[in-house]
Amino acid sequence: MIRLNVFLLLEDVQKKAAARFVGTELVEKSLKDKGCIAYDLFESTTVDNHMMICETWASEEDLKAHMATEHFRTLVPKLEEIATLTMEKFNF
Repeated sequence: MIRLNVFLLLEDVQKKAAARFVGTELVEKSLKDKGCIAYDLFESTTVDNHMMICETWASEEDLKAHMATEHFRTLVPKLEEIATLTMEKFNF
């Protein structure tokens, strides 16, 4: 299994609603992808401009297929316009 923690740092906290909207759409569509075990969007309760997408995949092949989907290729660039994204990847 693969766990990704994708951190979103909002340069402008006024764009938090936009990040939430795009992130929620990404979550809803990604949960339907083959091999998706978990996918969710979280907001920090202590720092206004921090959010995180936490996702778990059954295999590397499933993750690669997810990254090739239209919703990923459309929505991730929108998130990148709103926030700086960094990622941690864990294999277990």
